[in-house]
Amino acid sequence: MPLWVLATDRPPAGGMEAADTHITIRGLVKRFQGNTVYDRFDLDLPRGAITSVFGPNGCGKSTLINMISGILPTDGGEILFDGKTVAQTRIGYVFQNYREALFPWMRAIDNVAYPLALMGVPEAERRRRIDKLVAGFELTFDLHRYPYELSGGQQQTVSIMRALVIEPEVLFLDEPFSALDYEMTLTMRDQLQKVLRETRTTSLLVSHDLDEAIYLADKVLLLTRRPTRVAAFLDVGVPRPRTPASTTHPDFTALKAQALGIFQAAVRGG
Repeated sequence: MPLWVLATDRPPAGGMEAADTHITIRGLVKRFQGNTVYDRFDLDLPRGAITSVFGPNGCGKSTLINMISGILPTDGGEILFDGKTVAQTRIGYVFQNYREALFPWMRAIDNVAYPLALMGVPEAERRRRIDKLVAGFELTFDLHRYPYELSGGQQQTVSIMRALVIEPEVLFLDEPFSALDYEMTLTMRDQLQKVLRETRTTSLLVSHDLDEAIYLADKVLLLTRRPTRVAAFLDVGVPRPRTPASTTHPDFTALKAQALGIFQAAVRGG
């Protein structure tokens, strides 16, 4: 497990004012078999915003959110959530492989309710929370079916609902749409942005698709090659709600061109 220590008085990284910061990262270190991925890495992540994480292959995008979420131990540094440790924070996590994330012997509705049952939440409250998510996602399929009876997009919707049903303070999504076809990906993006904007959940999304990273995000975190640094932390000013037509908005195309230039420089090691 990570070793959590008190925050230092170093100034915030990433251009955020302290009052707007939800997650504080200071001096983060991570090595794999002697190879340094992160070395004294600092970052502040904004409250209530969707932050997309984008960078070259192998730069440690998933490693970063896995360390922040407590899934992966760090080799040094501190990560705090409003001054609290990850153990004191409600965390939701959506994995890339939805087929392995769901319990196949449970109906979809029982998969969604599972973390609430573990928490001892009364049945009436479980039902209320699930009904709220059903309305938010505008579900058109039956949650009383088993995962193998659902399409890939429906299974991933169930996975996202299970992560949100605990009303997390922070939600992590690791390439949640990469295993879906293009049509389903477009639908899922729109459903997810709607729900996250309504709940104002602080969210970190890893994506290998720059259009998706910009489309969903309030801010795009661009990373360099190893040892990984912040190449840029860009605000996304494209109006919401966003639709596929938003990708042709002048603000979208300008930001994509800017991000692509930074990404290419990062790939070259510049």
